[in-house]
Amino acid sequence: MGDAPGRRHVVDLGDMVLETGAALGVTLAYETWGTLSEACDNAILIEHALTGDSHVVGERGPGHSTPGWWEGLVGPGLAIDTDRYFVVCANVLGGCQGSTGPSSLDADGRAWGSRFPSVSIRDQVQAETLLADALGIARWELVIGGSMGGMRTLEWAVGWPDRVARAAVIATCAAATADQIAWAYPQLLAVRADPDFAGGDYYDKPQWPDAGLGLARRIAHTTYRAASDLEARFGRAPRLESTGTAQGFAVESYLDHHADKLVMRFDPNSYLVLTEAMNGHDVGRGRGGVDAALRRVTAATTVVAVSSDRLYLPEQSVALADRIAGAHLEIISSPAGHDGFLIDTARVGEVTSRLLARTT
Repeated sequence: MGDAPGRRHVVDLGDMVLETGAALGVTLAYETWGTLSEACDNAILIEHALTGDSHVVGERGPGHSTPGWWEGLVGPGLAIDTDRYFVVCANVLGGCQGSTGPSSLDADGRAWGSRFPSVSIRDQVQAETLLADALGIARWELVIGGSMGGMRTLEWAVGWPDRVARAAVIATCAAATADQIAWAYPQLLAVRADPDFAGGDYYDKPQWPDAGLGLARRIAHTTYRAASDLEARFGRAPRLESTGTAQGFAVESYLDHHADKLVMRFDPNSYLVLTEAMNGHDVGRGRGGVDAALRRVTAATTVVAVSSDRLYLPEQSVALADRIAGAHLEIISSPAGHDGFLIDTARVGEVTSRLLARTT
């Protein structure tokens, strides 16, 4: 099975019953790189983070407002070698880049908006199992992802252990903590408090709740970078306006920039749905607790932490590695904070290469 690299596909996977009991018609947008072997035994699944999408590598272009978010990791001769592996990345269920989400149209041709059901990390992975079935992939050679992508990677390894040969669980946790939920709460409030939110039904309105989404992104991005990194890069340097006069601080301008970038490409309702899915993440739920759930993992597993991560603390990765049989722990030494797993692709590549070399 071959493909134009990075070409987006959309597949209708039919109705799926969510954890809540609601039925939802599911489509997933996905991209592929490389060629699936005749035995269908060389496939790798990459899981994106909260505001990511299926475009792991590649230039901007039709359907892609931004370049790939993990450049340098996937491609011919790279750690995830597309001359050897067939690589898949799907836009998550609940997202806004081609997969079924709040901005999708229902059977009556209306955007779901406020009526879109809540989805869990487990629901998102169930949808991906349907995609794997549609592609003829019974078992992944590797599932890899960071942050929210790490949650889905872990859920794959726990919920469908016979379908995962190797797992790279990066900068994430077994269950969302009170601290992580607390950081998410003002982000959710910021979107919903925007006067243009309209209860989530803003798609036919001239103005979307961009201010609320931008504020949510400013809060989130603060947790994605280490305090020492922000201090080293900006300190108390003033913000320079186009007139050359100082007003406020440079670090504020930095947060404004990232807010503006997200508002241009992301649906506020998807931000809510996916953030709440992350808040609900708990691999031990209904499985006898975290320890019992992690004993289900049979994949050769590498757990990766970023040394300066203040959102998903390194000790959470240590606890994961201690509880998964045979797991290896890798620490990426980076001053960047949580985003280090996206920035230091060379180090992630080294870790991934070692994992792919492990016998399963």
